[in-house]
Amino acid sequence: MPARFRGRHVLHRYENSLERCVGCYLCAGACPADAIYIEAEENTEENRVSPGERYARVFDVNLLRCIFCGYCQAACPTGAITLEHDYKLASYYPEDMVFHKEQLLEPKGQSTIGSNTVWFEPAPQEAAQPVPQVKHVFDGSQASAAAVGLGDIPNEEPVLLVDEEQDEDRRKFERGKDWEHA
Repeated sequence: MPARFRGRHVLHRYENSLERCVGCYLCAGACPADAIYIEAEENTEENRVSPGERYARVFDVNLLRCIFCGYCQAACPTGAITLEHDYKLASYYPEDMVFHKEQLLEPKGQSTIGSNTVWFEPAPQEAAQPVPQVKHVFDGSQASAAAVGLGDIPNEEPVLLVDEEQDEDRRKFERGKDWEHA
């Protein structure tokens, strides 16, 4: 399985068993499929769940909506959520595909950073994508979000359908009839 495979979500803990998730809602905001639902609650001295001011009291991931894009993992400032290599996600019942915090959270005493280490490294050399050129000559420019429009292949081609019969002005009126009396 490739190192950067994105499977089931996992919520991670720190070494002291506190949850990494601080209930900031950034992962839910970054999710294009609206698959993450969070309810945050304030930490108290008697009930300290995470190192921040808040923690996620409810953290649900609807895997029927999730497109496994990894935006939640990229948006998380604490590395609390990662997409791991667990790919066996089939179920006969759709309600089983909504994973709750208890199912996503690492067991106490286990603290990992999951697949985040794979994403710290730059992409492998064979994954580099060149900026598209008409001449098919690679000039060394790497494709990225910032490189959009830098190649010499046009991004969009205008689609102009021409049908002379339909394009003819059908509102031909004889002079003196409909338009002059209006």
